[in-house]
This record gives sequence, structure tokens and C-alpha cells, in this order.
Amino acid sequence: MDRQIIHVDMDEFFAAVEKIDRPELAGKPLLVGGAADKRGVVATASYEARAFGCHSAMPMAKAVRLCPQAIVLPVRGQRYGEISDSIFDIFHRFSPLVEPLSIDEAFLDVTGCQRLLGPAEEIARKIKQAVRTEIGLTASLGVAPNKFLAKLASDLKKPDGLVVIRPAEVQALLDNLPVTKLWGVGPAAAKLFTRLNVRTIGQLRRVGLDVMKSTFGSSGEHFWDLAHGRDDRSVEPDSQAKSIGHEDTFAVDIGDLDDLRRVLLGQVEQVGRRLRRHELKARTVTLKLRYGDFTTLTRSRTMPTATSTTAALWQAAEELFTAWAGKDFRPLRLLGMTASNLGTGSGQLSLFDQAQADKQEKLDKTLDDITNRFGNKAVRRGGE
Repeated sequence: MDRQIIHVDMDEFFAAVEKIDRPELAGKPLLVGGAADKRGVVATASYEARAFGCHSAMPMAKAVRLCPQAIVLPVRGQRYGEISDSIFDIFHRFSPLVEPLSIDEAFLDVTGCQRLLGPAEEIARKIKQAVRTEIGLTASLGVAPNKFLAKLASDLKKPDGLVVIRPAEVQALLDNLPVTKLWGVGPAAAKLFTRLNVRTIGQLRRVGLDVMKSTFGSSGEHFWDLAHGRDDRSVEPDSQAKSIGHEDTFAVDIGDLDDLRRVLLGQVEQVGRRLRRHELKARTVTLKLRYGDFTTLTRSRTMPTATSTTAALWQAAEELFTAWAGKDFRPLRLLGMTASNLGTGSGQLSLFDQAQADKQEKLDKTLDDITNRFGNKAVRRGGE
């Protein structure tokens, strides 16, 4: 059976949540992120603010200059996590194969669900309607035979779009798109394509595979396959994954350590929730750090025992981050955190350590329960 993949991307997620919590903000330009006077960065700009040139990862001071009438709001991580959990509950009603990409983005493999729920396009419409009716938010969805094409489709008619790419339409759609639409093509790769006089995906397809490999190394074949609409990666739900992680790519390099640390804390929070949701524990924490020139570093630490507690995951991640900042710091284009060596047990602990672990697990469960019921106004984790 031909695969049918749906990519769901929530529209202006942080800003949209603020609008449903405060209806008087509807239609107004919003900037969610750090304060302008503290070198903060925009996490999400509403579509009204984007009309003035504002975008995510832009310094908040610059965004405010572009749109002085914008309302600047702080990031409310706990609240966004609560809404995200409700959205993912909807996804799981339509397929057991749900792969989270971030707090507001996911792949669903609905190949085996069509006999019960109807064609993939119909399933996508039902998901859109459920999210709108039950949560009050809009989402953009793409339906296609693989993950790359589904993600590409979801971005073609934002906001509140639904685009279906059928096999016979793939090359006609891809050929006129810029090569920057290919996964993994950032500024550095784009410059190399310019040197090859390649600006569109159609032009890339006319470049020999040997030239692609000699220019881009191992990424050359990856770009070549995507240009031909090929992507064999499967949708990996957390319960079957070998690792659970989250990464953020910034529109501009971020060099403020406090901003990067806040991003990392949010990633740890999300990964911890996902581990606990599937009753998994991890022994290894890995940071992924990418500079503006595409140089990518990874830093890992394996803990003595497996854990799903946010405190333990954060301790390992922060120690890795601090060590990197003291030795190899440069502004980052991408930051990510991954938990691996997954299992369901934590191993042998001393009585004291076990008591501490039990305390942290109860704390996380309490925070998860309170957040799910009452939102972030009821309780906040220190450090946010």
C-alpha cells in the first residue's frame, strides 16, 4: 500500500495561544519572547507582526523597531505545553503512529487507518476540524507519500492550509521551487548551490550525482534524493523510537547565552514530558550545536542510571552546555537536546539516591497533572 503521511504545523502557535487566552488580542500584532531591553529574542511573531518584517529568532529590539505598536508578551512554556498535550491527544485519535517534531508540529502515518477513517485527505480535514473546534486554533496540514513532501506541502498555503501532493504531481511541483526548500539546505549550502548556478530544484535534478557528492559530501546524495521526491524515512512514534529529542533552528544566529539556555530548558521540559508520557527513561543526554558556517558539534553524557525526571535531564544538559560555552562558544544557528539509551527501568540506586529519584518523579507527575488541569498559572518550574 502506498504510504500516506500527514504533516501538521500549528499556525503562529505561541501567539495563537495568547489570543485564545486573551480574546482582546485578536487581530493585533504580537511578539512573544524575551524583553527588548534584555537582548531578548522573538520566539513567535503573529501574522499581524510578520507583515512588518518581524519573525522568530529576530532580536526583540529589532522587531519592536520594525513594529513599534506590537504587544510584547513573555514566553509561557507551561501553558504552551498544556495546549500541545491536548493537540497531540487529538492526533493519537487518528493514528497510533505520531512523531512529534516540536511542541506544535508532528508527522502522522495514516496509511493503515484509511479503511476505518477514510482517505488521507479526509483524515487531514477531520484533524483540522477537531483542532479548531476543541482547541480553538488553526493548523496547516500537508498530505503526501513521504515525510519530506508532507512537510513541504504544509508550508505552501499557511495559515490554515491543507495541501495534498499526489505521486503524479511531485516533479511538476518541485521543479520550480528554490533549492532552499530542501531539508538541510541552509545559508552555507545555498552559497554552494549558487556557485553551481543552481537556484531551483529542477536545476538541481540536472546536476550529476557525482558532482553533488563531490560538492556536498554525504549530504549530496540526500539533496539529490529529495530533489527527486524520494524520502524513505518512516514515522517514528516516541514509544518505538531509539531516542527522543527536540531541536530548534534559528533564523539568525543567537549569541546570547541566557537566551540559548532558556531554549535548552524548554527542550528538556518537552523531552521529559514525552519520556514520562510513554513511561520511558533515558541514560544518555546529547546536545547538538550548529554554528552559522554549518559546523556541527555534539556533546554527550551518560548518566549512571536511567531517568525521566526533568531535574536530572536538565542537570546533565546544563553541564554539557556550560562546558561547551566555556570552551567552544560561538553564536548558534541550531540547538538541540536528545535523550537516548531508552528503557523502562532505572537500575540499582542507593537508598538515599532512590529516595531523591522518587521525590523528583512525584514532583514531575504533580507538575504534569496540575499543568494539564489548570495551566501554567497554577504552578511554574523555577528557571523559566
